Amino acid sequence: MTGKVEGKVAFITGAARGQGRSHAIKLAQEGADIIAMDVCKQLDGVEIAMSTPADLAETVHQVEKLGRRIIATEADVRDFDAMQAIVDDGVRELGRLDIVLANAALASAGTRLDRMDPKTWTDMIDVNLNGAWITARVSVPHLLAGGRGGSIVLTSSIGGLKGAQNIGNYIASKHGMIGLMRTLALELGEENIRVNAICPSSVGSPMLLNEQTYRMFRPDLENPTIDDFTVVSRMMHVLPIPYVEPVDISNAVLFLASDDARYITGVALPVDGGAMLK
Repeated sequence: MTGKVEGKVAFITGAARGQGRSHAIKLAQEGADIIAMDVCKQLDGVEIAMSTPADLAETVHQVEKLGRRIIATEADVRDFDAMQAIVDDGVRELGRLDIVLANAALASAGTRLDRMDPKTWTDMIDVNLNGAWITARVSVPHLLAGGRGGSIVLTSSIGGLKGAQNIGNYIASKHGMIGLMRTLALELGEENIRVNAICPSSVGSPMLLNEQTYRMFRPDLENPTIDDFTVVSRMMHVLPIPYVEPVDISNAVLFLASDDARYITGVALPVDGGAMLK
């Protein structure tokens, strides 16, 4: 039985770990080859630990175990020329491009907007929003050249659909991605290129499960643990969960990327355990 994306090629940013790795594995399981990139270093001023070369190598290992091809490159999603080269080289080697997942992002460490350092604001907008535009900008010409249409999925957030305190730079970047998605959907629809956004709640990945996040959720405690964090996080959701898992997002991404969603475009799809109801 063939997979849902058999023979297709997907470009995934932020593919070294967390949701990005999960997406690469899920799409490879369903028959796709992968063009992967991640920054794989700690960016100046970012408190939460970022991906490493070893993380990206593990993604490569996991995809290759499934018998699929993968090209992985370390780069900064803000670097237009580097991103252009990654996609051009990937398409040259793998032969096509069908799916684009703009997943690379930073998480906010928790500061009121009126007290936020300008660099903290700018870095978030540059990586999350500008990075998503760059990802689309370097990819769309290849989708158009293929003449087969395609699917672009931007990783937004429930934070792209409602406000939240102390992470205003993240909220603004994710709201911007919804506008970017809707505009791309309008502009590319005649070419049968569908553009959607996935809007997760908290996801159990390294971006969430770390000491900085625990402190942000539990400022009342000196050294909060994951158990302390989950007490508050469970309150965000209707379902009895503290967060969703990366594979839950990957399952939704697979749906949006596949022909099962062939007439779905311009949609911001929450995968949130009911968090948008609160």
